[in-house]
Amino acid sequence: MYPEQMVKPMREDLTIAGFQELHTADDVTSAISKEGTTLLVVNSVCGCAAANARPGAKMSLDNENKPNNIVTVFAGVDKDAVNKAREFMVPFPPSSPCMALFKDGELVHVLERHHIEGRPAELIAENLKDAYNSHC
Repeated sequence: MYPEQMVKPMREDLTIAGFQELHTADDVTSAISKEGTTLLVVNSVCGCAAANARPGAKMSLDNENKPNNIVTVFAGVDKDAVNKAREFMVPFPPSSPCMALFKDGELVHVLERHHIEGRPAELIAENLKDAYNSHC
């Protein structure tokens, strides 16, 4: 588990943009079960989260269609919340960072770490915008 003071700026990178932090398994279940669309970002301390995932997620919100809810859990910190989020992402294997779009509680789009690592934030944002345009 990472110390809170270390991850605070990484958390704030998304919460300042409007993402709601989920800290428990119940928080995750409640958020994903909401009617409409929910973007879930599994945040991480790794470099690809800082350079690609978080910026791409934030850029993706500059779109006419966007999720009704934007939420985040933090790998290596919010263990129960992350584990519950990963249950909702089956059959995709656990990865962090990663992003998932849900519609009425059903998984409709996933970006795994291998879709994020080494790709520019702009490409990640475009991928998410395409998903929003299809599902939101």
